[in-house]
Amino acid sequence: MATETSTTTANTISPAVPTTPSGLQQAKLFRIYNHYRLVVSLILVALLFVDPVNFDVQFRMLDYYQAGVSAYLGLNAFIALLLVAGFHPGQRHITLSILLDILIMHGLLLTSTGITNGLANLVIVSVAAGNILTPSRMGTFYAALAAISSLGISGWAVLALGESADDIVRAGSLGILYFAAAFVLQNISRRMMRSEALATSRARSIAELEQINQQIIQRMRTGILVLDCFGQIRLANAAAEELLYGAPKAAAPIHEFTTVLPKPLKQGLEAWLKDPTRRIEPFQPSPTSPLLQANFTQLDQERGDQILVFIEDMSKVTQQAQQMKLASLGRLTAGIAHEIRNPLGAISHAAQLMEEAPNLEPGDRQMLGIIRRHSRRVNGIIENVLDLSRRRAANADLIELEPWLKEFREDFLQTQDQDCTSSNIILKNDSDDLPPARFDKSQIEQVMVNLCDNGLRYSKQQTGERHIELHAGATADGERAYVDVRDFGPGIAPENRNSVFEPFFTTDKSGTGLGLYLARELCEANQAHLSLVDDDQPGCCFRITFAHPGRMI
Repeated sequence: MATETSTTTANTISPAVPTTPSGLQQAKLFRIYNHYRLVVSLILVALLFVDPVNFDVQFRMLDYYQAGVSAYLGLNAFIALLLVAGFHPGQRHITLSILLDILIMHGLLLTSTGITNGLANLVIVSVAAGNILTPSRMGTFYAALAAISSLGISGWAVLALGESADDIVRAGSLGILYFAAAFVLQNISRRMMRSEALATSRARSIAELEQINQQIIQRMRTGILVLDCFGQIRLANAAAEELLYGAPKAAAPIHEFTTVLPKPLKQGLEAWLKDPTRRIEPFQPSPTSPLLQANFTQLDQERGDQILVFIEDMSKVTQQAQQMKLASLGRLTAGIAHEIRNPLGAISHAAQLMEEAPNLEPGDRQMLGIIRRHSRRVNGIIENVLDLSRRRAANADLIELEPWLKEFREDFLQTQDQDCTSSNIILKNDSDDLPPARFDKSQIEQVMVNLCDNGLRYSKQQTGERHIELHAGATADGERAYVDVRDFGPGIAPENRNSVFEPFFTTDKSGTGLGLYLARELCEANQAHLSLVDDDQPGCCFRITFAHPGRMI
């Protein structure tokens, strides 16, 4: 797959390979070349102050040569000042400069000692620079112009000055070097530009892929952490911050992060470092957080100095387990309804018939009351199990929480018995801008009814008044809503706080122990989280934290 991708990329780029370097690169190369010309012209001017006799040479036209060298220095100095001032040369400026270089160098050869002068070697540099800056047909023209100029100077020297014909051979050799330099450098330059274009295209593709990956990581419900060998967080995505700390610190997909690890996760990391094959137990960063599962792996297998951590919300796993659980309960309920409810109905009916007996002893009546009471309790357990197994899938809607709570309060109070007309439910709202919540209204209403019934009953036991508070608010990140149901009852003993959501656990002799368990199951089905808030207030406070309305699984 990687080979096919590379081939496709290369094929896509090949027809559009540039014939010249990019504008910025071309300007940079021309600036370097002009520095070279400036240094050469300075050296040539400096040599004018040395007596030519010392070099054992005889200039043909010394005055013209001196004027040419001085003009060449002035031209290069002027161009250097333009470049320093911020002038950006175009293609025509570069072409004109190369042509002038070739012609000026041959003019200096003509006025000095001819083609045998060492300046002829500098023409090769000019031709090479022209083919690097413009690796096209214009580069071949530079070589042709230089070869023709060299042959012209040699031919004029042979015909007009009677010099040796060896100069023509030397000029021909130089011409071959010009064309060889042109062809070689054109080929090298094209390959370099092709490689650069390919590298640029791949860099652009990598940057686009990186942006896509960051967007994917940002929207993932799986939290991702990068830790150093000391357990300090180096990088974290928004999901990790939300799951571990309740609020992402920035909108960037993945960024530097300095908060320390929560204690349960740090303990799991230490255990994993001691035994990498060990899988840590699910944990909760805080009492109101959902149950999380962390998986560790070495990010750099060779050095092993960074650790990649995946934080997964167990809601999805819980939903899958619920599906399997409900399937099993569905098969079990038929047997429960037939094998238990029918005999239970017969027992209850027989107890009623015995109560109608005229000569029933008080002790017998007490025993019959126990039978009726426990029969109702068993029937309540069966009803709860049947409701749990018959539960339909959540049909979530986007709900504005504040008006929904007001409507729920009114409906709930209207359904209370005449003996419960004194029930008092107070609504509180700490946020003027509550985020919407996405849930199934009928299922969350069932949870709220269960919590409110419990709260009113326990408040009555403790204070003599049926009184609870409903408190709506937003999480620290302002993106998720929650509802607190607070009663004023006796509270829950610390040793029982971790067991209140277990099935069949109850401290009420008349309870079934399935109410809170069913409430949490319904919340998990809606990707909400039901938790017991640990605070210093009287009574109990149960919190329903709803999922982010835009990031439902």
